[in-house]
Amino acid sequence: MRRALITGITGQDGSYLAEFLLAKGYEVYGAFRRLSTPNFWRLQSLGVYEKVKLISMDITDMSSIIEALNYSQPHEVYHLAAQSFVGASFEQPLATADMTGLATTRMLEAVRLVAKDAAFYQASTSELYGNSSNTMKNEESAFEPRSPYAVAKLYAYWITRVYREGYGLFACNGILFNHESERRGETFVSRKITRAATRIKLGLQENLYMGNLEARRDWGYARDYVEAMWMMLNAPEPDDYVIATGETHSVRDFIERAFGYLDLDWQRYVEIDPHYFRPAEVDLLSGDASKARRELGWEPKVAFDQLVKLMVDHDLVLAREEAEGADINHVATAKARWGSI
Repeated sequence: MRRALITGITGQDGSYLAEFLLAKGYEVYGAFRRLSTPNFWRLQSLGVYEKVKLISMDITDMSSIIEALNYSQPHEVYHLAAQSFVGASFEQPLATADMTGLATTRMLEAVRLVAKDAAFYQASTSELYGNSSNTMKNEESAFEPRSPYAVAKLYAYWITRVYREGYGLFACNGILFNHESERRGETFVSRKITRAATRIKLGLQENLYMGNLEARRDWGYARDYVEAMWMMLNAPEPDDYVIATGETHSVRDFIERAFGYLDLDWQRYVEIDPHYFRPAEVDLLSGDASKARRELGWEPKVAFDQLVKLMVDHDLVLAREEAEGADINHVATAKARWGSI
């Protein structure tokens, strides 16, 4: 039986990946950051909480990482844990550099020392490209990071390549463009929109406060994207791959679809708040995944409109439970400080 270690297993991608690997017969170990309030609701809602072996691990502590690797003895390591909010990285640039950049070096060095035969996946990001000139970004496109988060991820990208080319590790970067789902954190703009729209529909919220509505992103479905992670680590040779749909939609488009699906006129409820504009905005991110299609056989299955509908349908159930006074694990973030995309 193959064994996999997933860092950040409690997040959106970690939970989908755990579900995917369990279905393939893997023994799945999940590294999580110990918090005063447990954050296992995604794993519990999937019914896989009892099926994964959870390990408390600190990605800023090398000895903690080595202990997790020795305990799990993985064939595959999926490094998803990071400080992943673009907006928050402007408030916490040093912590972001440590948890998003240097932590990847700790992971790679620990793998080199005690699990050198394990295949390693680094969760890279389309934020690497920033506002670089070419519209469709592929593996050869120039990087132009525009936030402390993107800079830290760029370091993680290059150190992964160094460990592949310099130390001979089977190490891959998955340059994933925006991928959303019903399990997306509510501080991310997509989920913020669908939660607000459904709560407004049921009279639980009055307005949705937003920043730049013209930012355009390549939005896919997270469940599709975790399959690409597995494909990379099971390819004949390690490499880096862009994972994207090739289609872009603006934040305005996302709002129009979500509110329109609920027969709401979004312009009556959406207000622009300057606090939501990034200090350095990225206007457009669109990905060319032709290499992944050609070499891995990967294809996105869920289109943009279907993605928005899935998220709205899910959040409508939550809003109804909230209206009925049910005790749910989610808190609406109508005016959270950041709406990350």
